[in-house]
Amino acid sequence: QVQLVESGGGLVQAGGSLRLSCAASGRSIRTFSDYAMGWFRRAPGKEREFVSVISWSGGSRRYADSVKGRFIASRDNAENMAYLQMNSLKPEDTAVYYCAANDKVYGATEPSRYDYWGKGTQVTVSS
Repeated sequence: QVQLVESGGGLVQAGGSLRLSCAASGRSIRTFSDYAMGWFRRAPGKEREFVSVISWSGGSRRYADSVKGRFIASRDNAENMAYLQMNSLKPEDTAVYYCAANDKVYGATEPSRYDYWGKGTQVTVSS
């Protein structure tokens, strides 16, 4: 099993920034760089939606149109960490944010393509 733990969520005013972290651990992790790391979010009353994904080496990133230009995904393979820098936050970014990992395909936007999930961290953006 691979365990993922998100942190860094909180309450912020519109226009503000937050940095989410995702720590990976577990006996099955082998090498963290084997996993593409995705970020998803679920707003109240809505389905879980794709936010971003970063490739194994960190050299490629993909973003949902709704966050493009505002959010930046990164990773530190030496520390088994993934990050999501969120800037210019909007009230519609309010959601529980999840990190997820898969070792089969880069760029997947469907939650079903990811094998491991964290429990999420709440982000609330006030207007």
